[in-house]
Amino acid sequence: MRARYAAAAMPADPAAPTLIVVGGGPAGLMAAEAARAAGVAVAVYDAMGSVGRKLLIAGKGGLNLTHSEPFAAFVARFGERADAVRDWLEVFDADALRAWARGLGVETFVGSSGRVFPQDLKAAPLLRGWVRRLREQGVHFHVNRRFVGWDAQGDLRFEDRDGAAQRIAATACVLALGGASWPVLGSDGAWVAPLAARGIGIAPLQPANCGFDVDWSAHFAQRHAGAPVKPVCLQWQRRDGREETRQGEFVITAGGVEGSLIYAASADLRETIARDGEAVIRLDLAPATALDELQRALAKPRGKRSFGEHLRRQAGLDGVRAGLVYEVLDKTSLADAAQVAGTIKSLPLRLRRARPVAEAISSAGGVRLEALTAQLMLRALPGVFCAGEMLDWEAPTGGYLLTASMASGLIAGRGAAQWLLDRA
Repeated sequence: MRARYAAAAMPADPAAPTLIVVGGGPAGLMAAEAARAAGVAVAVYDAMGSVGRKLLIAGKGGLNLTHSEPFAAFVARFGERADAVRDWLEVFDADALRAWARGLGVETFVGSSGRVFPQDLKAAPLLRGWVRRLREQGVHFHVNRRFVGWDAQGDLRFEDRDGAAQRIAATACVLALGGASWPVLGSDGAWVAPLAARGIGIAPLQPANCGFDVDWSAHFAQRHAGAPVKPVCLQWQRRDGREETRQGEFVITAGGVEGSLIYAASADLRETIARDGEAVIRLDLAPATALDELQRALAKPRGKRSFGEHLRRQAGLDGVRAGLVYEVLDKTSLADAAQVAGTIKSLPLRLRRARPVAEAISSAGGVRLEALTAQLMLRALPGVFCAGEMLDWEAPTGGYLLTASMASGLIAGRGAAQWLLDRA
C-alpha cells in the first residue's frame, strides 16, 4: 500500500537547526512543510515579491491539481523517468494530494477528462491557505531574494532587487528553483551556471509542453491564427518508434501550432526534430467519419457550388479545417475526391522547430537524477537537496507536473530535515 502524507503542525523551536529552502513554488513549499513537520526550523527564500506566482498563473483557467487515472497509468506519463518518479509517487500520489488539499479546506472534484480541480477552480484560496498554515507552523519567508550561488566559504549567496548581497551559512538547503519556462515569474534557469560550476551534471534545459513552428502561407496565417482545431485526431511517431494517436484539440498560431493536443506529443516531437531536423504529424480532421464514406460523399457532383461549400456539405469541414486542406493540396489535387478524402483523414504537417523555452508551459532537462541520492541530495554536495522542475524529468499537462513536483519536494524536505537532525 502506498504511503499517505499527513501534515503535522510543529511548535516553533528556536534551538532547532534551520533548513534553507530556496524557491517558493509548489516543490519548495512542500519541502518546507515536510521539513517543518519533521521538527526543524525552516526559512524560505524566493526571488519574487511573493511565493507561488507560477501556481497562481497556472490556475487562471482553473487550477488542475492532479489526475484521477490509475496509479500505473499515471506513472507511465513520465516516460523515460517513470521508474524514478514512481518512487516519489509511492510517497505522495494523486489521492494524497487531494487529501492534502482537503486539509487546507479545499475540496476537489474530477472533471470529465479525469483531471482533478478545486471545487471553486481557483488557485488563490489554496495558496493563501497553504502559506498561512506554513506561517502558523513557524516557517519564515524572505522574498525578493534571488539565489546566485555559493561564495568561497560555501555559504549561500542571494541578491535583493538592488543587487545588495546576502550570505547565509547553511548546513542543509533544498533548491527548488524551477525550470526555464517562466522567466517573468522567476523560473529563468539562472541556477544552471552556479551548479555547473560546482561540477553538478545538468541536462540542457529545453521546452516541454510547447508549441511548434509551421511554415504557413501568409494567407492561411492571417486568416486562421488563433482558431481552435477540433475535433481532430493527432498521429505522431514516438521516440521508441511506435505510432501514437490521440484525439483532442489544438490552436493555430501565426507561426505554427500549440495547445493541449500538441503538448501531449511535444517531448517526442522535440526529440524527432533534434534528430531529423523536422517532425511530421498527421491530422484526422473528421475522426467520426470513415475514409470510404468520405470518398463517396466527396465524389458526388457539386454542380455550381464552390469547392469550399462542397467540403462543408459533404465532409462537414469549414473554417480552419477546410483551410488546412487548402494549405496542403494544390488545385489539381483538390479535384481528386479520393485524394481529398485521404488528406482529410491523414493531413500531414511539417513541424520545423519547437518554440523557445521561455514560451513553454514547462521545461525538460535539469539536474540529472543520477547526480542525486534517493532522498534527492546531490552526491557531490552533501547537504544540498534538489526538487521540482529543476530536476531532469518532464510530464504532460493534466496535473502530472504539479503532483510529481510536490512529491519530490516532500522527499527532499524530509531528507534535508533528517540530514540536519543527524548532525544536530
